[in-house]
Amino acid sequence: MLSRFLPNEHVKSIFDLQPSTLKKRGIKGIITDLDNTLVAWDVKDATPEVVRWFQEMRENDIKVTIISNNNQERVQVFSEPLETPFVYSARKPLSKAFKTVAKEMELSKEEIVVVGDQLLTDVLGGNFAGFYTVLVVPIVETDGKITRINRTIERRILNYMRRKGKISWEE
Repeated sequence: MLSRFLPNEHVKSIFDLQPSTLKKRGIKGIITDLDNTLVAWDVKDATPEVVRWFQEMRENDIKVTIISNNNQERVQVFSEPLETPFVYSARKPLSKAFKTVAKEMELSKEEIVVVGDQLLTDVLGGNFAGFYTVLVVPIVETDGKITRINRTIERRILNYMRRKGKISWEE
């Protein structure tokens, strides 16, 4: 069961995901979390670096959709200036939103990666739905109340996996 929490890959940030590498692996779409994956959870707008990353993906014909458990206003205010599709109140880790986005992208599961900073929502949800999952280091160490609870559980899972030799990266 704990293997469902294990991402396929771990990177420092979204900027480690380069179009050339993704395309070589046959990736044509990214489903990404918002808070602490793209920007800090309390930052309203995309940074210039994030804007460039979205442009680079678009220029390389890689579709990106933001999927978040946050409310409509938060996700819409961030996503619309980027002209990026989004799903709010996604109820991650439930797989429905992931599967809906894949259908809207008109891509197979093998052509999409799910990217996020949380094991209990992004990785678990992406794994349940059958996607390749990428865990990123959270942008900031602070979190909202519910996420703080999730982080405590995540640390225990990661420590267990580390002791069992299933992961080798450091936080």
